[in-house]
Order: sequence, then C-alpha cells, then structure tokens
Amino acid sequence: MGRRIRVPEVRVIGADGSQVGILPTYEALKLAEEQSLDLVEVSPRAVPPVCRIMDFGKFKYEESKKEKASRRHQSTVVIKEIKLRPKTDKHDLAFKLKHIHRFLGEGNKCKLVIVFRGREIVHPETGQAMLDQVVKASLDVAVVEQKPIMEGRRMVMIIGPRAGVIRPASASGAAVSASTPGDQAGGGKASVPAAAPAIGPRFGAAPTTPKP
Repeated sequence: MGRRIRVPEVRVIGADGSQVGILPTYEALKLAEEQSLDLVEVSPRAVPPVCRIMDFGKFKYEESKKEKASRRHQSTVVIKEIKLRPKTDKHDLAFKLKHIHRFLGEGNKCKLVIVFRGREIVHPETGQAMLDQVVKASLDVAVVEQKPIMEGRRMVMIIGPRAGVIRPASASGAAVSASTPGDQAGGGKASVPAAAPAIGPRFGAAPTTPKP
C-alpha cells in the first residue's frame, strides 16, 4: 500500500470503480493523494499489479463490521451434558428425557453420562441398559454419534439431532438446567407464574343496575 509499492507501473482502479488504466506508480500515488485517499494493491500477482484508490481505514472498518455480522449469524453447536445413574428412577428419567428433546430441538448435542458409584462399576451392563432406554425413547429426534465408551467410572455416549427436528430457539432464550431436584442438594421447586388479576369495570364507567 502507498509508498511500499515497489513496481514501476500499476493498473489503477478509481475510487468510484472506474478503470483509470496503466500508470507509472508515482503518478498513481499522486492521483490518490490529490483525493486524500490511499493507493492499495488489490491484485499483486497480476501483470502489471492492480491497485485501487480508496479510503483504506474506512475499508478495514467495513470489513471488520462484515466479519462480526457473519460471526453473529453463525450457529454454534453446544454439547449439553446429561448425568444419569444405572438405576435412575422413572420420574427423573422422564424429566431428563424432556430436556434431551428440547436440547436436540435447538440443534445442540447431548453427552449422556452414566455415573457408577461403589460396586456398580462391576456391572457396566446396567449403564448400557440405561443408555439403550434413553436412545429408544429419543429415536424420533436423536441419532447416536458416539457409541458408549468408558471414561474411568463413567460411561459416555453422544447423541445428536436427527435431520428435520431442529426448530428455532424460543424468544425468551432462557436456559433451563438439565439436572433434577434429586440430583442437586437443596434444589428448589420450579416457580409457577401467578394468575393474572381479574379485570374489573373500567374507571369512570357507569355501574350497571339489574333490571327489575
């Protein structure tokens, strides 16, 4: 850019996109300076190299804005971890299945983790049976992406959304924890919104009197 362009001549594109033609480099630089703009090399391998007259600072700013906008519109896949026990009861399992369906519907993946305690580790088939139960209950929305593997005292499997089940995220965007009250000490009950107050007569309206 500018004085760092060492070739003797360049093909110049004007600030408005018009073809100025092939000029000696010093003349191209002078032309850009007369417009208080920069001479920027845009195609250095061409013969002669192609340069454009532009406001380089403004160009970099606009490119930065475009890059930020493209990153903002990119979808990010999140892996949600769901912890289970080899003998998770029906209530907790139904609760977690509900969250698995929601996470997959948002386009995320689920990492199913069976946690073995004590001598449970000598019966890994119980963990496998629990994972099979989860997969069977989620066949309409999920596909297995990683088969069960052992990681220490944990059995891990990853499932992803089945094609066609991803839906837009809700407008609220509120995140809900995938753990049940039984998994967390001191877990509180979910709050229930209060009922809307009854609406009385409008202010200033004449009271109605029953007909005789």
